[in-house]
Amino acid sequence: MNFKELAKKRYSVRSYQSTPVEEEKLIQIIEAALLAPSAVNFQPWKFVVVTEPSMLAQLYSCYHRDWFGSATACIVAIGDHDKGWHRPTDGKDYTDIDVAIAIDHLMLAATEIGLGTCWICHFNADKCAELFHLSSNLEPIAMIPVGYPVSESFPEKKRKTIDQVVVWNSFE
Repeated sequence: MNFKELAKKRYSVRSYQSTPVEEEKLIQIIEAALLAPSAVNFQPWKFVVVTEPSMLAQLYSCYHRDWFGSATACIVAIGDHDKGWHRPTDGKDYTDIDVAIAIDHLMLAATEIGLGTCWICHFNADKCAELFHLSSNLEPIAMIPVGYPVSESFPEKKRKTIDQVVVWNSFE
């Protein structure tokens, strides 16, 4: 499928089949994340793939939504703020941005091979960091449940128009 079709097909899946995701498919989508660009190519990311039911149960304690528990895999995207590039003029840390780009690659790759994902940011990051015994420079940026969607149809996206978001050749 072409890129625009793929981007239209990706949506936040909130209902998964009980079928486990094959390890080779999880590796395939992580490999897509590793191809993502990052500032100065520092690649300040780590991905924890959780498929063991007992670990998933603990991870679900970080995000209390019933649908979250239906995914048979979850990838926790972690940013390493010590390894991220910081803009010299103001110290802006690009770790979150770099990890976000990698997550987007991962999610699009998952969509392409028939897997569903959802980008979860509203979770208890402190509890998640405790579960994984993360040092203070490592931050769980997002949790991405992965699985086979219950439904094969995808909702129509509601997006702003180009005229609403683009300004051509203007400083205003």
